[in-house]
Amino acid sequence: MKKDANNFVDWFRQASPYIHAHRGSTVVLAFGGEAVQDGNFPNLIHDIALLHSLGLRILLVHGTRPQIEERLELRGAGMQVINGMRVTDERALLCVKEAAGAVRVEIEALLSTGLANSPMAGAQIEVDSGNFVTAKPLGIIDGVDYLHTGEVRKINTKAIRQRLDAGAMVLISPLGYSPTGEVFNLNAADVAAAIATQLKADKLIFLTDSKLTDSRRRLIESLVPAEADALLARRKSLNEQLRRVLSNAACACRHGVGRAHILPRRQDGVLLSELFTRDGSGTLITPEQWETLREAAIDDVSGILELIRPLEEAGVLVRRSREYMETEIHRFTVIERDGTIIGCAALYPFPKEKMGELACLVIHPDYRNSGRGDQLLAFIQQRARSLNLRQLFVLTTRTAHWFRERGFSTTDIRHLPGKRKDLYNWQRNSRMLTYRL
Repeated sequence: MKKDANNFVDWFRQASPYIHAHRGSTVVLAFGGEAVQDGNFPNLIHDIALLHSLGLRILLVHGTRPQIEERLELRGAGMQVINGMRVTDERALLCVKEAAGAVRVEIEALLSTGLANSPMAGAQIEVDSGNFVTAKPLGIIDGVDYLHTGEVRKINTKAIRQRLDAGAMVLISPLGYSPTGEVFNLNAADVAAAIATQLKADKLIFLTDSKLTDSRRRLIESLVPAEADALLARRKSLNEQLRRVLSNAACACRHGVGRAHILPRRQDGVLLSELFTRDGSGTLITPEQWETLREAAIDDVSGILELIRPLEEAGVLVRRSREYMETEIHRFTVIERDGTIIGCAALYPFPKEKMGELACLVIHPDYRNSGRGDQLLAFIQQRARSLNLRQLFVLTTRTAHWFRERGFSTTDIRHLPGKRKDLYNWQRNSRMLTYRL
């Protein structure tokens, strides 16, 4: 029991920076009608309520596809799909309206739950819906009249902001209305992206039926819009939902949305793990890379000291003071992931001997065996070559095997550059390994 309590305390402390960071942020969250039918949907609603209680300004956009299909089947009707777009005739539009109304009521009911001893106890969430989306018909494309299928024309962002400022959660169905009183069937992902873009939302989150994976079925952790475009062009086999979501996410990030997330909805607690842990649970799309390898700056000193402290305490690294780090920060290269330093290395050149010392190569325990050490080594090697150095050396007490596996050779200490030889700590008895550049 004590161990569980300690785990919770550790997790809560690690989550606290994200709690502070997300408070007051505007989040557009989109999910399909399949999520509403899922038996786990009440748990998802509980997590959404928790996000609301933590100060996130939440706007929900729900889909209705399975609910529409059920109603079409009951009426013996259908909905044509041409070029990936649905043709909404009069009978289909009636089913669209019924489905949207039913799903909206179900979500509002769950958000109104306040039973004692339940996750929603004392929540008292105000939910606002309305005609926030102005739409226009798709019209006739390649000779096909799409009738009551439409696309977003305008979002009433002023009205939405008023509801959010008042502390309400906003709920929007995939319907749009024209100034002439017509109703149009819209795609929920398109609606969510349009709202997030026009609101300049901090986050756009899509809950999908499947993860976005690479050709080896490994989760794609992050993309920038250009990479998303390349993936869409290369992977014709991506299902319709992921294609639409990925395209909208990339477009939104290009037009002012801070970040877009594509998350597997079936993973219990996926919203919490995505927003309150460093690595998340899905695919993150950002305007720029969220993990970068770069030269260190003075603001990185605290992050580097925190990263290397456990190894200093274990005697693996020589202790470095803050004053020393501030003086030598220009020697360092770092890997930064979502604002956290997860890797570092330093290069100390000895131009007279055409040698350079690779020092303080450290990767955060959570990211070891992921190739990041090799990335830092390659960067330092390239940096040494740019300084016209011919040899790289390292002094180590515990990791000689790692360097030998990467082409370093054990060398006698007497081959150290003169100045470095004077500073050699004979008590540590470090091994010297060299690499010819």
